[in-house]
Amino acid sequence: MFMQLLSITRVTFVEAIRQPIFVVLLLLGTLLMVLNPSVAGYSMEPGAGDNKMLVDLGLGTVFLVGVFLAAFTATGVIHQELTNKTALTIVSKPVPRPVFILGKYIGVSGAILVAGYLLMLVFMLTLRHRVLQNKSDPIDWPVMLCGVGAVLGALGLAAAANYLYKKVFTSTFIYALLLMLTGAFCLVLLVDKDWHLQSPLTDFAADHGRIGQVAVGGLFLMQGLLILSAFAVALSTRFSQVVTLVICLGVVMPIGLMSGALNQLVNTATGIEAGAGLIESVRAVWGTETPVARQAAYLLAKAVYVVAPNFQFHWPADAITQGNSLVHDADGNFSLSYLGMVSAYTLAYITAVLGLGAALFQSKEVS
Repeated sequence: MFMQLLSITRVTFVEAIRQPIFVVLLLLGTLLMVLNPSVAGYSMEPGAGDNKMLVDLGLGTVFLVGVFLAAFTATGVIHQELTNKTALTIVSKPVPRPVFILGKYIGVSGAILVAGYLLMLVFMLTLRHRVLQNKSDPIDWPVMLCGVGAVLGALGLAAAANYLYKKVFTSTFIYALLLMLTGAFCLVLLVDKDWHLQSPLTDFAADHGRIGQVAVGGLFLMQGLLILSAFAVALSTRFSQVVTLVICLGVVMPIGLMSGALNQLVNTATGIEAGAGLIESVRAVWGTETPVARQAAYLLAKAVYVVAPNFQFHWPADAITQGNSLVHDADGNFSLSYLGMVSAYTLAYITAVLGLGAALFQSKEVS
């Protein structure tokens, strides 16, 4: 069974990164990331405010591009299997359907993590470059030359491999970009703006460790994208590609972004203390002297908060821009407890969604 899972995962990963939309969205996200320092320069708080805005723009770009990648990639892979009837070939053999769903999800998740890793590298390069406040501010040429050179080099290598050896352009480009952009980032860490050698930890310690905090924040963002990918895979077993995209982008993501805020509004309106359990919250709502319709709305908001994913757990921009550490507790001691709790929540939610997807696929006719 493990070898079956591994085979499905490997094939799905290759299919995902070979989709043209995967490379198009990745290049679009890279372009937006390069433009972010220029856009951040128009904030109303020059200096620190510009760089705070750069963090918001960068993390927002990674999340937005990741959302579209997760939706298009997951739905494209599953829908193609069902449309071409290749899923029938797999499930007709001694391959359990839950293994098929799990292998598809792991393969898609691997592609999403690769894209997220590449975008985060570009984002951290823009943080190293910083926002230019004045025309006289020097350009960080190591960042410019190494970053642009890595992307152009990967494109050239993929084009040459496609022309000379008939290699698939999209997947070859992704593999080449992984190597070249990682090497470019490591090289940038070794030199300053004037090409003088420095410790590779210098940039991570600058600006109160902002680049390091952003790197940790990327872990939270990726977990949110993995939850969305689980929804896309589960929904693709029953719905068409268009319907799955609409549900993921128009229902799951907006509700996931708002569920925490809705819960907080209900708590404030009814006087519920933070951290109260579901039963206590329901009792508090029923105990308020408000119209029945409003009580029903409060209960619905509570139900949405319990059932829907809470993507606010996976949004680290506010903590980073406010100077709060993601890897330290209230006393300033190094701690990964918050990351661990969010990871446990993510794992539990993904397990539940994939379990639902396996149940939906178990009774689906694929012939």
